[in-house]
Amino acid sequence: MASQEYATPKTSIDAQAVINESPFSGYQWLIAIVCFLIVFVDGIDTAAMGFIAPALAQDWGIDRSQLGPVMSAALGGMIIGALVSGPTADRFGRKVVLSVSMLIFGGFTLASAYANDLTTLTTLRFLTGIGLGAAMPNATTLFAEYCPKRSRSLFVTCMFCGYNLGMAIGGFISSWLIPTFGWHALFLMGGWSPLILMILVIFFLPESYRFLIVKGQDNDKVQKILSRIAPNRVQGATEFHVPEEEIAGAEKKNVFGMLFSKQYAKGTLLLWLTYFMGLVVIYLLTSWLPTLMRETGATMERAAFIGGLFQFGGVLSALFIGWAMDRFNPNRIISGFYLVAGIFAFTVGQSLGNPTLLAILVLCAGIAINGAQSAMPALSARFYPTQCRATGVAWMSGIGRFGAVFGAWIGAVLLGNDWSFTAILSLLLIPATAAAVAIFVKSLVAHTDAT
Repeated sequence: MASQEYATPKTSIDAQAVINESPFSGYQWLIAIVCFLIVFVDGIDTAAMGFIAPALAQDWGIDRSQLGPVMSAALGGMIIGALVSGPTADRFGRKVVLSVSMLIFGGFTLASAYANDLTTLTTLRFLTGIGLGAAMPNATTLFAEYCPKRSRSLFVTCMFCGYNLGMAIGGFISSWLIPTFGWHALFLMGGWSPLILMILVIFFLPESYRFLIVKGQDNDKVQKILSRIAPNRVQGATEFHVPEEEIAGAEKKNVFGMLFSKQYAKGTLLLWLTYFMGLVVIYLLTSWLPTLMRETGATMERAAFIGGLFQFGGVLSALFIGWAMDRFNPNRIISGFYLVAGIFAFTVGQSLGNPTLLAILVLCAGIAINGAQSAMPALSARFYPTQCRATGVAWMSGIGRFGAVFGAWIGAVLLGNDWSFTAILSLLLIPATAAAVAIFVKSLVAHTDAT
């Protein structure tokens, strides 16, 4: 029988081969939906301050330049969350880290709705950021490990576009929610959503089968998971392996040793640089585009809508960029998107006199920059092996978040020094080009894929 061919007694089955050679199952779709929702609510909470800032400044009677600390506080927390959660997930598992991270950012987002001064709100946003920074890279890692190699980039990029969709929906909702119910309402929505979703994670999301195998944990757990994906392939099996287990003992280092081993060091540094530069562009625009639009005379509703349109662009490009990454050199595909993003950011700054053209160019800039940035976790997940995958993805995210902090901070500095809308957006051509060059160089010196 077919099952006996794959699961004879004491025969070790390649679990990744089971995933690669089987149709995408309903159980994998469940994992995809839950992970999509995780990054979706992560996106809403991450972008919340950008949409709240104009109303908050008006409500509390403060100058826009005073918003710098609270705008970047969550980003500072995200750095800590990402850097700590990666090694933790590689040691204890992806699922437990996801559950705790959602409790953290949901709870502190709820508390932010009741803040009554900038100091309190800044502290709460920092604590919120710790959970936000831990959730996204671990959701990406977990889902990537359940995707067949033939279409891994497409699936992961489409899942990750939930992050951009969350940021976009946050903008669209803010355009009517904040004027009607006040800025507190967005925090209330952004707080309850992850707490409810956490229940789904606890009861329906499995641990990574690759993590369980590499850590030598109960094979019955692995069989139970894989039997929901390809029951005929694993019926009666008692042992499983994945390709990483075949790595020679000398190569089995701690997670940081693997990140900076000869095979991965160059790619690690180039991934960090690319993600850093991309987030400089995204977070300057995410944090300050609504405020900049207000300075040009746009209504609060229109400013929030344009901000949401920028984020929505990444959703539109996810299908194409994921498909292209599975068929061509993914580094060069992403490089091209970054370069185009810089050009569109520059042209947005030249289009203030034409509202329709401005909206179109903002959408195009969002398609390019958010498409490229959404593809980076997929690229990182396929670059690193299971033993250090969560750390690799999370540390790229964590180090890159310094770019997010810088982008949000430099916006406040430039606005405080009376830089114009045109001048600020023209400046973004520099980090966008740097990201394009860095990831292109990776295509030359570190274009490898883990199994």
